[in-house]
Amino acid sequence: MRILFIASEVTPFSKTGGLGDVAGALPAALAALGHDVKVVSPRYSEVTDARLTPTGHALSLRFPFGTQGGPILSVRLSERHELLFLENEHFFGRAGIYRGPSGDFDDNHRRFAYLSIGALQAAQRLQFVPDIIHLNDWQTGLAAVALKRGFQSTPLARARTVFTIHNLAYQGLFGKGVMEDLGLPWDLFTAEGGMEFHDQVNLLKAGIVYSDAVTTVSPTYAKEIQTPEAGCELDGLLRRYQGRLQGIVNGIDVEEWNPETDPMLPARYSLKRMGGKAECKRELLRRSGLPDGDAPVFGIVSRLAWQKGVDLLLEVLPTALQADIRFVAIGSGEAQYESAFQALRDRFPGQVSVYMGFDQGLSHLVEAGADFFVMPSRYEPCGLNQMYSLRYGTVPIVRATGGLVDTVEGGIEGNGLLFEAFHPSALLGAFRRALALYADPPRLEAFRRRGMEKDFSWKNSARKYEGLFASLLKE
Repeated sequence: MRILFIASEVTPFSKTGGLGDVAGALPAALAALGHDVKVVSPRYSEVTDARLTPTGHALSLRFPFGTQGGPILSVRLSERHELLFLENEHFFGRAGIYRGPSGDFDDNHRRFAYLSIGALQAAQRLQFVPDIIHLNDWQTGLAAVALKRGFQSTPLARARTVFTIHNLAYQGLFGKGVMEDLGLPWDLFTAEGGMEFHDQVNLLKAGIVYSDAVTTVSPTYAKEIQTPEAGCELDGLLRRYQGRLQGIVNGIDVEEWNPETDPMLPARYSLKRMGGKAECKRELLRRSGLPDGDAPVFGIVSRLAWQKGVDLLLEVLPTALQADIRFVAIGSGEAQYESAFQALRDRFPGQVSVYMGFDQGLSHLVEAGADFFVMPSRYEPCGLNQMYSLRYGTVPIVRATGGLVDTVEGGIEGNGLLFEAFHPSALLGAFRRALALYADPPRLEAFRRRGMEKDFSWKNSARKYEGLFASLLKE
């Protein structure tokens, strides 16, 4: 199959979250299965890779606000996997992907209209006629509309479209004035037309309505977003389209996240030779300024945000720390949570270590050196750290929601500890179960082994997408 994959970020060139990881890994996995994949993304100011080469083609897009254009650059990663970067100094030459110091850029609707329409025009310029066009999040929602309304007389019209929701909470909401600013016909601005939402323009909704299939990043999250509790006011629409909606769990980069070869660890280890994990634990405690010993180590690497359940964790930790445990936190985010973690560290010296910011090496060390990894999310479309933890023999403690419940197995024969209710007593109960597990080394070893035996490679996810694409083409 020929697949055009459009995304607003792609690892390792640009990234703010899980979307970038997917755009970096899924196309590579599909190419490895024998498909021809072109990924289209903006060339932000941070994209300075020496492999960028001109294609000899350029865009010129006419909008009511003016004509915008720029060259199309290429990075070929393999025979079947090519990245195309759309260069436009006005839209993408600034610092930041979606926002600057004062908040979201006020011309994001124009910037990602350029990406959406520009990606389709780039395919035309390069004479790449895709079978499948895979769109991702609200930033590409206009591409689904354009294919149905503006490209029907072109070879692109034969393509089938798949729209992936990575996080339903981010919907691309704009005032209805963007209809005229982008030159969109007003018949689209209705509930049935797909773009109207509480008298605003909703680009995520447009992608859902105008695509042939809709996916999200785990089966449980696909069910959850069809409920009022997790549907972000789009649950009715998603129930209406449930026949075209499915969840496919993301994979992880099993080359980067491999305890047998990880260069960021002081010692490597495997399922058959686990001795290196104890050395990683000692190094984690040393780097965190915490005393060595036999106490269990709990870790977290996270955005410090409401979604991640950080407030619940902070409520429970003072009680959990009455036991002889160590806690290591790495992350950044909302100021109130950063301050609260720092206050917790001051209150429990010798037990709590806090690193505000992001450190790749330290993140790998937490995954390898901790005994337990905590993810008390309110909601979690997929989540990656729980899969990293399982691969590194670190038992995840997760709330039973979204992709967490799809990847972590609870119970006495499981590989992790799940708690249901988003409530202090439920999380505290999980901490107590963790202490009991730690006190039973043979059972802890069995949990670790079952986690490390799981296969979270992208190949599994790519096979499922391959099946979805094939079924759409048969239709």
